[in-house]
Amino acid sequence: MLRTHNLQTFYGKSQALFDVSVAVEASEIVALVGSNGAGKTTLLKTISGLLRPASGQIEFLGRRIEGRPSYVVVEQGISHIPEGRRLFADMSVQENLEMGAYPNRTWKQKEETLEEIYHLLPLLGARRGQMAGTLSGGEQQMVALGRGMMSRPKLCMIDEPSSGLAPVMVDEIFRIIQGLHDQGIAIFLVEQNVRHTLEIADRAYVIENGAITLEGDSQKLLSEEHIRKAYLGL
Repeated sequence: MLRTHNLQTFYGKSQALFDVSVAVEASEIVALVGSNGAGKTTLLKTISGLLRPASGQIEFLGRRIEGRPSYVVVEQGISHIPEGRRLFADMSVQENLEMGAYPNRTWKQKEETLEEIYHLLPLLGARRGQMAGTLSGGEQQMVALGRGMMSRPKLCMIDEPSSGLAPVMVDEIFRIIQGLHDQGIAIFLVEQNVRHTLEIADRAYVIENGAITLEGDSQKLLSEEHIRKAYLGL
């Protein structure tokens, strides 16, 4: 479904990605793990068109998309749920959700999609008229996930969804992500909660200093000595 080949991305003169090649197949959950500043968010931004790669290729469903503007990438079927949620605090839950339905192919279906999201996330249905800025961190993350679903994506890229949340809410967010996957949506998940992430992912990549250093089956990576020492504290 998604393949990158030898991506290199810079911030000015500073190189952030070095020959990064990853793949996500249909209906997979693929994790990208690494420490702060390793290049995780940069990779997602490069795929979604927020950053332009200096070189390399990005292919989605057989089409080259590197360097295309973000709205085109969304139209193709990729949703990017950013780190920090980035909601419109002075808009209602429903208004925030509707902002995710702007692609032409999904705007006409927004009412139907809203009801599907309220069924999946009933708390949002109960809060639909509430200002997003008054919600708890976990509730705001649910809104961000719901907004990402409004474009009816084939692939959802989710950046640090558990950041700053209480453990009980982290469990709920991972349950929601698993539910999206069960509906047939491919997931590319960036997370610092390595153990929890590898437990739900099919495969994973480890990125360090802008380069992929390990990849493979998630359960096998959980037993890798480097992973256990560097990310699990074992």
